[in-house]
Amino acid sequence: MEELEVTLAAYIEQQMTADSAHDRQHIERVVHTARQLAAAEGADLAVVIPAAWLHDCVTLPKNVPNRHEASQLAAAEAVRFLRSIDYPEQYLEGIAHAIAAHSFSAGIVPTTLEAKVVQDADRLDAIGAIGVARCMMVGGVLERPLYHPTDPFCQTRQPDDLTYTIDHFYRKLFKIGQTLHTAAARAEAQRRSAFMQAFLDQLAHEISL
Repeated sequence: MEELEVTLAAYIEQQMTADSAHDRQHIERVVHTARQLAAAEGADLAVVIPAAWLHDCVTLPKNVPNRHEASQLAAAEAVRFLRSIDYPEQYLEGIAHAIAAHSFSAGIVPTTLEAKVVQDADRLDAIGAIGVARCMMVGGVLERPLYHPTDPFCQTRQPDDLTYTIDHFYRKLFKIGQTLHTAAARAEAQRRSAFMQAFLDQLAHEISL
């Protein structure tokens, strides 16, 4: 497995784009979390580890119309690459499904334990301290204001994360914990969601001074 991961890491390094929210460090965090969740849940590492490394081998900008197709394109590319290095055919279908199902925007329901583990690992990386940082990075790249000038925390309006960065907390991030499948991931999501709420509480204090 160690030799395989060196090969996967080298391939991913070649595939990396300028998307700083889906960089090499994001991939490594997802692999690390997926490994932990797989151990806790008894998932097959022969599927989980390649899927975690390759889940973003194809990415599309968040503001393009076909963004929801990225994970399926990644799944196809992952299978192509794994066949090129003679990875056992018996695992490819499971890996492809785990990659296709990991994406929030794709709306594909994971039907295997391994796909649930990979999806949970990827979604955990969208919340907590790292989630706050990634949210700010994406908002900066898309040149969105940090918050609504008169209702920063969506108290009297619907969240609009296409316009305001902080709205993404209410549109998506605080809902992620409810979508997780494994017990270990749900427990971690509670801790990370509490941090995000504390961040917003501090932000509210600072902008009201």
